[in-house]
Amino acid sequence: MHRIYVIRHGETEWSAAGKHTSHTDIALTARGENQSRALAERLSMVVFDAVLTSPRQRARRTCELAGVLPQAIVEPDLAEWEYGDYEGRMSSDIRATRPGWTIFEDGCPGGESPEQVSVRADRVIARLRLLEGTVAVFTHGHFGRVLGARWIGLSVAYARRLLFDTASISVLEYEYDVREQPVIARWNG
Repeated sequence: MHRIYVIRHGETEWSAAGKHTSHTDIALTARGENQSRALAERLSMVVFDAVLTSPRQRARRTCELAGVLPQAIVEPDLAEWEYGDYEGRMSSDIRATRPGWTIFEDGCPGGESPEQVSVRADRVIARLRLLEGTVAVFTHGHFGRVLGARWIGLSVAYARRLLFDTASISVLEYEYDVREQPVIARWNG
């Protein structure tokens, strides 16, 4: 069976504070390192046929502490949503000057639009569909949510309904009947 484990990196100082972190290459906190080590135990019974990771150190370090970095391939398209002018800011601060703003519908000035992130997620999905067996993907909060929504054919706007905690594991696969149907088998576990 083709199964994809989507794993969010462990906690960073900015993720704990609710700050948007894309290109700022921030390290895991001590708690984030412990969360990532705990992933190793949770994943110990899984044999991965392929492992892909975001180029950001927080994702690569999570992959390392989870025990699968040696087989990982860096996939630039797994990087977090580019927040542009909103890098390092919290959603509540952004909404103070831009009421009703949501990244999934409005994107970020100086950063990526929902359409651009959708195209990037679709490229990742196309690559994943070419891989066989069980695959691990180490990525980020907003991009991981988009990946889940796009996997089941929904627009980026629906990603706002998929929470994705630090060091959580989600599983994407297919339901087989008359034809293959992409499904979310488990989310935010």
